[in-house]
Amino acid sequence: MSLYGLALAVAFGGAWVAGSMVGPVEAGPVATAEHEDMGGEPAAGHGDEPGGGHEGQDGGHADAVPAGLSSTAGGYSMLAISRPWPAGQPDVLRFRIVDAAQQVVRDYALEHEKRLHLIVVRRDGSFFQHLHPDLAADGTWSTPLTLPAAGDYRAYADFRVQGGEKQTLAVDLRAAGDYRPAGPAGEAREAQVDGYTVSVDGDLTAGAASTLTLTVRRDGVPVTNLEPYLGAYGHLVALRSSDLAYLHVHPEGEPDDGRTAPGPEIRFAVEVPSAGRYWLYLDFRHEGVVRTAALRLDATGTGAAPPAGHGGDGDTHGDGDTHGG
Repeated sequence: MSLYGLALAVAFGGAWVAGSMVGPVEAGPVATAEHEDMGGEPAAGHGDEPGGGHEGQDGGHADAVPAGLSSTAGGYSMLAISRPWPAGQPDVLRFRIVDAAQQVVRDYALEHEKRLHLIVVRRDGSFFQHLHPDLAADGTWSTPLTLPAAGDYRAYADFRVQGGEKQTLAVDLRAAGDYRPAGPAGEAREAQVDGYTVSVDGDLTAGAASTLTLTVRRDGVPVTNLEPYLGAYGHLVALRSSDLAYLHVHPEGEPDDGRTAPGPEIRFAVEVPSAGRYWLYLDFRHEGVVRTAALRLDATGTGAAPPAGHGGDGDTHGDGDTHGG
């Protein structure tokens, strides 16, 4: 027994010495009461992943991690109510943006005429909305939202805090019910919406800047009087279908700059980080109505591969999209 006690003493003594050399283990961040008040948290599996703002999208480097893969990035987090969504029924989406100290952000800069852009897309690409929520005095954003069918959706908050960098954070929404994802489809360089035809010329090359020209026609006639929308004649959102990485691009030129025509062509400079399928959603306004055309392009080249653990629904179609002003 004496020998056994001596052995234990030696073992514990060694452990104490090793522990003192390593130092104390630091505790991770703890959710605050404001976090709990929203009834939600950053989407599971995304809070510790790199995201970043538009630097990875608008003129960023091809090897940078694209935005929209995380609910926490750049020192900010998106906190949204996490619960099953009523498919096909109107509801209200509420969320907050908090900083690294878990303080609610209230001071946003105007970006393309709005303080925050909210993009909602179904994970198979078959539904798209571009919304502009209202900001309450307590820092809560809210907007009416109807998810038309059961399935998984991704909601992106695109914003810039006063004095800070652009950010894009995202969370998942789930509409309960019989989920029937859209089937596989190939490239779609032309889209039809409300009698308008939108076509795209140009190719995407991974890791290199590409120029895409989108042309708008109505009943076969070129539209030469497009109206400004969010400070431009067109607003393009690009998503990588494999993981829904978010690339937010804008056209070359702007209304009333003396050189940019109001259609029928809208040119965009786009840089995609990797090869694969990309969904393109073009918002344009004509005769007072904003419409969305959905296209699909494949990028070639040897850019960075999508991060592991973000697999999406693969090559699925993006038709039948709706727009939410």
